[in-house]
Amino acid sequence: MKMILVNTDYISGKTVDTLGLVKGSTIQSRNVGRDITQGFKTLVGGELKAYNDMMNDARALATKRMVKEAEDLGADAIINIRYASAAVMSGAAEVMVYGTAVKFL
Repeated sequence: MKMILVNTDYISGKTVDTLGLVKGSTIQSRNVGRDITQGFKTLVGGELKAYNDMMNDARALATKRMVKEAEDLGADAIINIRYASAAVMSGAAEVMVYGTAVKFL
């Protein structure tokens, strides 16, 4: 069965047993070449696609790590999922995702 991921504190029609907190995180850095081209982009405006792509990749990797932790607990789903991000240094950002691993009864 595929892991169910939701940002609500329940899954409609399911009774669950709480297994515990699961999380995943990653720290991504920007490519220097991309930094220069994105710097020019800030002068004219518009979407910073390279940064957007970097953050999407970081969220996907953090989510994959959280799911792995939940699978190791024998979970069927993760509820109440939340994302957080922060700059950890110039040119690098951390993405963290966490939620509650549950097993269907």
